[in-house]
Parts: sequence; C-alpha cells; structure tokens
Amino acid sequence: MPLLQPRVRRLTLADFRSYAQARCEIDGGLVVLIGENGAGKTNALEALSMFSAGRGLRRADLAECARHQGGGGYAVSIELDSDDATTQLGHGLAPEGERRFRIERAPVASARAFADHLRVLWLTPAMDGLFAGPAGDRRRFLDRLALGVDADHGARVSRLERALRNRNKLLEEGVGDRRWLDAAEQEISALGVAVAAARLETVSRLRGIIAEGREGPFPWAEIAIDGEIENRLTEGSALAVEEWFRDALAATRRRDAAAGRTLTGPQTSDLAVRHGPRDAAARDCSTGEQKALLMGLTLAHARLVGAMTGRAPLLLLDEVAAHFDPRRRAALYDELEKLGSQVWMTGADPALFGALAGRATILSVTEGEITPA
Repeated sequence: MPLLQPRVRRLTLADFRSYAQARCEIDGGLVVLIGENGAGKTNALEALSMFSAGRGLRRADLAECARHQGGGGYAVSIELDSDDATTQLGHGLAPEGERRFRIERAPVASARAFADHLRVLWLTPAMDGLFAGPAGDRRRFLDRLALGVDADHGARVSRLERALRNRNKLLEEGVGDRRWLDAAEQEISALGVAVAAARLETVSRLRGIIAEGREGPFPWAEIAIDGEIENRLTEGSALAVEEWFRDALAATRRRDAAAGRTLTGPQTSDLAVRHGPRDAAARDCSTGEQKALLMGLTLAHARLVGAMTGRAPLLLLDEVAAHFDPRRRAALYDELEKLGSQVWMTGADPALFGALAGRATILSVTEGEITPA
C-alpha cells in the first residue's frame, strides 16, 4: 500500500504566542521559515507540534502560549491534505483555561484523535544535549519515539505518572490500610509493564530501520533501554514481570517512603545510545558528532513512523541547518525529500537554505506575520 503523505496547506494562528492573527498558505513538502531571532519562527513550529499528544515541543504551560495582549486563550487550525481529501484540524485554549480540540470543526476529546490523520515529530536546539544530559530527558525522548508509532502510549505514561504520585502520597501519609497501597501497586505494575513493553517494541523496530540505512550521510546509532522492567521483559512473560513488579513495590515501601519517590520501575529507565561507526558512547562524542547522530536517529524514526502507520509524519526541525557544514547540509535536504514527509525548518540566515531554491516553500517571519519570502 502506498505511503500517504499528509500536507499542511494552510496554517492559521489566533492569539498564539507572538501572533495576533496570522495565516500562511503552503505548497510542497519542504517548508522554510526565515526570520531574525525572536521573530516567531519557533512559535509557529510549536503550534504545529501541539497537534500531537502533550504540550508541544517546548512542554510549556498552556497559558504561556496565549498572547499577552490577547483575551487569555488562543486558537490554531490547519487544513490538511491527504490522499485527495482535505481535513480541518484545530486546537486551542479557551479564556477560562479549557483546552479544546476539533476535527472538521466538531469537538473531539483529546489530541489523540489527531493521530488518525497526522503524526508529528520534532528536533529542536534544546535537544542538543540529550545524550550527555539527565536520564529524564532521554526517557521523555524515548516515550516520544514510542508515541510516534503508538498513539495510546502517551495516555499510558500519564496514567502511570498519576498512579506513582498517588502511591507516593499514600506512603508519605502513612496510610494504615494496606488495601489502598495494594490497589495502587496493582495499577502501577500493570501500567509500568505496558509502558515498558511499548518502549521495547519501538526500540526493536527502530533498530531494524537503522540497520537498513547504515550507508546514509549521518552516523547510525546503536540503541538499547537500560531499565529493570524492560530487561526482565526480554527474558520473561509480561504477566510474570507484572507479578514481580507488584511484589517488589510491596517489599520496598519503607525505602520508597524514606526517599519520597518510587525507586523501582520504568520511571527510572534510561535510553542508552552509542555512535555505531565509532563504537563509542554517544555522551563521549563531540558536540558535532552528537548532533549528526541525533539527526540520523530522527530520520530513522520518521521512516519507522511511516512504515508503521502508513502515513509519513510531519517533521519539525528548528534551527537544524546551522548545525552542519555545506556538504552535510546538502545531504540532509536530499534525505528529507526522500522521506515523503512534509518538513518545516527554521533559520535566521537565508544562505543556509540556498540549495532549496525551487525545491521548498520559503516564508518570511517577522513579528506577528508569516508571508511569502
């Protein structure tokens, strides 16, 4: 079955960040937003990223996305072309703080519904330190990888986080009735194993995609999950691991109460990444090598999402062109064209995108406006 290639043909912003009212028309698979620092390029990408579950590429509080001089809310909509059909998708925040989602102007429960039409992936400068930074950043990255192919993964992770907070509160309060903790740990063990299994499945499939593309212009990554639950799932059944996890939680209540958090479970796992060609831990590589490795991993993930969902994802690349020399930059543009995805890129220097003349929609971003360049 041919790969569907969804395209955003129109983006409309109202009271979102720096935009009072803005609309831009798009024609093609590659889109470039050019403007000075602070003009609002990343704001436009953020608006698009929020068509995925969660709070977008900045992970901002939603109230922060409402324009300061506006009425307290915002609205974002796109017209999406896919397989000769056009669909209107919208998300926003009401002034009273309620988040809203719409498909064809009809309300839907959450951003999960958008996944039937569009998957959104991104790479931003804030991710440059991913391999050398804290494990929590890599866990979130891992869960974004899983969410790209499993639209329900984000909801499972959120439920697990709530269940862990509930257990921590019960331990802190010293609840005497064991049945409350038993119930909380039963929920945590089931959700924890489901989250770990989805991560393992994603990493396994991503390894296969990476193995097929090792001859590309970007270094290939060796990836694995370093986590007790994930490790046990590779050796035993999900039911057996769930029982072990439940027993482990019950046995470590005193320790976890003293620590103020649950110390066993997938919330402590890490994503281990190595630079394949160099056979070196990614954290020990140079900054340039890490950026190239992350770009290669992002491209592999986009290919995986297309293969798993039948739809090429929308790919958002913030300030990515400045990371690479002219040879690798040209190779990047060629790889992006091969993906079949619509790719939105940003940059302050038009010269970085000279190779895309005639191949991309070039837009100029000034404060509050997006216009053809």
